[in-house]
Amino acid sequence: MAADKPTEVFFYHLERAPLERVLPELLTKTLERGWRAVVQAGSPERLEALDTLLWTFDDAAFLPHGRAADGHAERQPVFLTTGDENPNAAGVRFFVDGAEATDLDGYQRAVFVFDGQDEAMVERARAQWTNANDAGHDVTYWQQSAEGKWEKRA
Repeated sequence: MAADKPTEVFFYHLERAPLERVLPELLTKTLERGWRAVVQAGSPERLEALDTLLWTFDDAAFLPHGRAADGHAERQPVFLTTGDENPNAAGVRFFVDGAEATDLDGYQRAVFVFDGQDEAMVERARAQWTNANDAGHDVTYWQQSAEGKWEKRA
């Protein structure tokens, strides 16, 4: 990514589907575009749950991924972490379960996925929106329609 180009920052507001259904979808689309991803979880327990999810979310498919404990982090198309490292040179970074963003520069896209039923997560997302916007990034908000499609909102 060019240093003068702002990071695209997407906020996905979960109201109709849980993270366990949405994240594999978003990661699949990311990999289909030829991009690598880092998923930053809010806790080690959630990281473990996401690791299992990405192997088992679909009987006919899985998402290739790994964690630091698995080794060869630089080769992972999707790297799972609770920290701010980017060992696989990912262009897309996902933040889930309230994971805090430190620096979004250097990413093509940053994606915050937050639970709309959890007021603390909504408040945290609002603060992250403000921080990203104040840093000059291109910030957009996405909400699921009644049909389950993601729609960009003003």
